[in-house]
Amino acid sequence: MRKIRYNVISFPGSNCDHDIHWISQLHGGICEYVWHKDTVLKDPDIVVLPGGFSFGDRVRVGAIAKNSNVMRAVIEYAHKGGLVLGICNGFQILTEAGLLPGALRTNKELMFICKHQQIKIENNNTPFTGLYDKAETVDIPVSHKNGNYFIDGDGLKRLQDNGQIVFRYSEGTNPNGSVFDIAGIMNEKGNILGMMPHPERSADKVLPSNCGERLFESIFRFLTQ
Repeated sequence: MRKIRYNVISFPGSNCDHDIHWISQLHGGICEYVWHKDTVLKDPDIVVLPGGFSFGDRVRVGAIAKNSNVMRAVIEYAHKGGLVLGICNGFQILTEAGLLPGALRTNKELMFICKHQQIKIENNNTPFTGLYDKAETVDIPVSHKNGNYFIDGDGLKRLQDNGQIVFRYSEGTNPNGSVFDIAGIMNEKGNILGMMPHPERSADKVLPSNCGERLFESIFRFLTQ
């Protein structure tokens, strides 16, 4: 069986890169770390920008990381159609780098949030969600202070019209004030996904929830079918 190749990008302050390394190997992958100062990727099938606090969230979340050497390679890879997954801080970096529209602001209550969260699958016709059911509700934890997704009205309409909204917080459970309860979006081409919930924290059967397993299994199926 072919193993898919993950590259997980490590920035100063990343704290979920090792989680991705472990989980990717549980779900049919091999994983290599790529340091932020590196200028080339390591022959990936998918690149993951993990959660954490890159560069201590100085200036603005993701704003320094977007200028790292490695991001030039990530942007080039993404523009060629390569799969890119940004989780939490990774989502923030993707918006700062212009690979995804919108911005992540401080949570509405100005507090750090870390808890289990009910997430609704809005689009299951993506490389990342093919094994979920549309409108299914799953338990995937969140852990962030800057997860309040914002986009203007015209931008929101484009996301809706193009099917780019992949995850939403279940009705009445929005933890951070995110517009339209958005928890994750993709680009128009569908090869770049940014999400605030942490699927790697719910992708092992020893954990209280394993709803994130199917995201990694969906990636594996998409890349090997």
